[in-house]
Amino acid sequence: MKRLLSTLTMAALVLGAWAQGFDNLPDPIEDVNKVVDNTPDSIAKALMSRPKPGSTRKGNQPVLFLVGNSTMRNGTKGNGSNGQWGWGYFANKYFDESKIAVENQALGGMSTRTFYTDLWPAVREALLPGDWVIVSIGHNDNGEFFDQRRARAVIPGVDPDTCYVGFNQRTQKQDTVYSYGTYLRKYISEIRAKGANPILMSLTPRDAYDDKGKIVRKPQTEWAAYVAAVEGVPFVDLNERSGQKLDSYSHWKEQYHFLGDKIHTSKFGAEMNAQSAAEGLWESTNPQLKPLQAMMKGVPADCWNVKREEGKPVVFFTGDSTVKNADKEDDGMWGWASQASTVFDESKITLVNAARAGRSTRSFVREGLWDKVYNSLQPGDFVTIQFGHNDICPITDQKARGVIPGTKDTLHVYHLDNDTYEVVYSFGWYLKKMIDDVREKGATPILVSLTPRNEWPGGKVERRDNSYGKWYREVVEETGVEFIDMHNISADFLDKKFAVKKLPEDKEKAKAKVAEIKQKAGDIYFKKDHTHASKAGAQMNAQSFAKGLRQNNSELAKYLKK
Repeated sequence: MKRLLSTLTMAALVLGAWAQGFDNLPDPIEDVNKVVDNTPDSIAKALMSRPKPGSTRKGNQPVLFLVGNSTMRNGTKGNGSNGQWGWGYFANKYFDESKIAVENQALGGMSTRTFYTDLWPAVREALLPGDWVIVSIGHNDNGEFFDQRRARAVIPGVDPDTCYVGFNQRTQKQDTVYSYGTYLRKYISEIRAKGANPILMSLTPRDAYDDKGKIVRKPQTEWAAYVAAVEGVPFVDLNERSGQKLDSYSHWKEQYHFLGDKIHTSKFGAEMNAQSAAEGLWESTNPQLKPLQAMMKGVPADCWNVKREEGKPVVFFTGDSTVKNADKEDDGMWGWASQASTVFDESKITLVNAARAGRSTRSFVREGLWDKVYNSLQPGDFVTIQFGHNDICPITDQKARGVIPGTKDTLHVYHLDNDTYEVVYSFGWYLKKMIDDVREKGATPILVSLTPRNEWPGGKVERRDNSYGKWYREVVEETGVEFIDMHNISADFLDKKFAVKKLPEDKEKAKAKVAEIKQKAGDIYFKKDHTHASKAGAQMNAQSFAKGLRQNNSELAKYLKK
């Protein structure tokens, strides 16, 4: 404990007056929810990692301050190094930085009470007229009132006349504890006194279900809503908004929005909560929020601009450069979905090529390309899912597209070469996520194996059935998804045209024969390398896809040309 106190005292000296009262902060312990918020080094580092209140202000522009706990700002530095993220990390995505700065002042382990006593004075001091403050805190408001380690509990409810007086062992001082509602009123009155604008938000939901199978709604929601109504403060029911989303997900999907415990969110969960918070602000009819709404951006979900026609479904093609490439010059590189019109009757179905060159399952999801498809889906649509060529690449390099080989629901936190952190899952996990997402929207997912490469070991085209082929089939067995084995259908076609039954016994002659086959196949069906298709190759793969649909007696086969 002496060593911790020394470290924290030094941190306070470095941070100056704004780092208040942390030399008596508790050792990390497990709370009643089986959660540990403070790692041994977290307080000093987290204080130094949090921006000094008001330091992000640009000129006379306002600042949006975020007040919360680990669900808003997680981990020692809040950068996902532990695989958990707070939604405050992603909040700035929804605000125009040329008009307003977003400053995440949250810290793990704080309650409504301890944030007010230990961190709020510095934030309050930084407030200027026209600033905004979102207060969304309360997960840690339980436990003992005056214990030596945390002393962070508040009195449940909103009664302004309730208080409890005693000796605080943590601060070694007499202390008074108030109700949850009273602390919210304190924040509100002090924000307004500085000419700034308070906003109350309910808490993020937990990974917990009630007896009706729905995500539990926190009681603090009613308390915060009541205080907001009485005090005339804008209120966003973040608990309900995110809770409704979690309720609409499969149980498997709901669970991966959390990581490590039932309170703290993965990146998926943090991004969802940030979006819910932004939507709540954007959609509010409270006139007090109009100035803030004028500084927001990107709240409506990004979708494909598809011309919808009644009775005409849409098929979205997802994947990498083998699905969508330059697709322009006759002698250039083509993705097969660019040639989907050669096999589909476009009077009956709308074709959308949503693939992107160079992507893996992981990078397609991380970059929001998958969300754009997901947000665009309507019941009756179809989605083809075809990845693999870029998935077994380095995991931590600049492109950050490698995945964990296999199909188990494994994950690992990686420190990337660009000094960021990312939770990476298995190849099969990403495929299962996409399949689950499509079904959630009432659309039909179709898994497609990767296109064959222009490689001819033994005089026959390369088959990757012991890696990707095996993983595809494991996903099919687990999910029951429709599967088009384009890899082998196209490989059968290429073998029929170019393969030899037996290579010459002479090694040099065998090598020459393989080179000859590769040259012949490349001249027609490939372009520039062993992976990318020519226009003829793209058309061949499109024909393979159509053949697979017919073999499956697929629902999508009804939209093929006769």
